[in-house]
Amino acid sequence: MSVVETERHGQILVVRMNRPERLNALNHEMRVELARIWTEFRHDAELEVAILTGAGRGFCAGEDMKESLAEKNPGGRRAEQEDPFNAGTLEKPIIAAVNGFAMGGGFMMVERTDLRVAASTAIFEVSEAKRWLLGGYNHGHMANLAFPLAMEMALGFRFTAERFHQIGFINRVVEPEKVMEEAMGMARHLLTLPPAARVNTVHMMRRMRPMPNAAQQKLAEALHEHGAKSDLIESRAAFAEKRAPNFKGWNDPQDRYRLPQLEE
Repeated sequence: MSVVETERHGQILVVRMNRPERLNALNHEMRVELARIWTEFRHDAELEVAILTGAGRGFCAGEDMKESLAEKNPGGRRAEQEDPFNAGTLEKPIIAAVNGFAMGGGFMMVERTDLRVAASTAIFEVSEAKRWLLGGYNHGHMANLAFPLAMEMALGFRFTAERFHQIGFINRVVEPEKVMEEAMGMARHLLTLPPAARVNTVHMMRRMRPMPNAAQQKLAEALHEHGAKSDLIESRAAFAEKRAPNFKGWNDPQDRYRLPQLEE
C-alpha cells in the first residue's frame, strides 16, 4: 500500500495522502513520494489541476513525531528531490479537499493551495508554537487576517472549518461526504477557463500575497534560536508519550529578557 495514492480524472489529478492510522502524518517516505508526484504533475502536459486530500479521519497531522524522535531530528527528514509544491514553483493550481484534521505541516499544505474545500468536521491548527521556539507568526499575515486572529493562529489555538470560512481562509464548507464532489466541481470550473487566463491569474494572485519583509525575516531567524533547543525534542517526546511537557525555557534565565530586536 502506497503512502500516497493518485487518481487521474481527465486533466485533474487527485493526490491522496494515505497513512490513515497516523492521520497522514508526514514521515520521510511520504515526503519523498509527494516530491516525486508533484514533480511529475508539474511536467505532465495532460494534467492541469490537482486536488490534495487525505485518507481516513485526517487531512494531515503534520510532522511524524515518532520518526523525528527516533532520528533525533526535529522537523523530520526532507526529501532530497525538490518538492515544487512546497517550494512554490508549481505553476498549476491546487485545490485542498480537507477531510479532517489539518495540523502543523498539514495546515501549511492547505495554506499553499489556491482554493480550499473543507468538511464541516475539519479542525485546523498552526502547531509551531507547540514544537519550536517561535510560533507561526507569518500565517495570519499571509492570510490578511486582523492582528487578534493572526495572534490566535500563531499561538496554536484550534479553528473549526466554519470559523475559518467566516474569516475567509476556506472557500467552501460542506458535509464530509460532499468534500470531494465539491472539490471536483471547482476543478472542472477551472478547466472551463482559457488556459492562459487560468495560469496567468493563478501566478498573479500568488505574487500579490503579503510576505514578511527582509528585516522581519531576519528577526524571525534570530528568534528561532532564542531559547533552550532541548525543548524542541521535549515537546515531541511529551506528545508521543502522551504526557505533560517539562520545558526548560532558557539556558540562562536572563535570556528571556534579551529579546532580539527588529532592525529598521
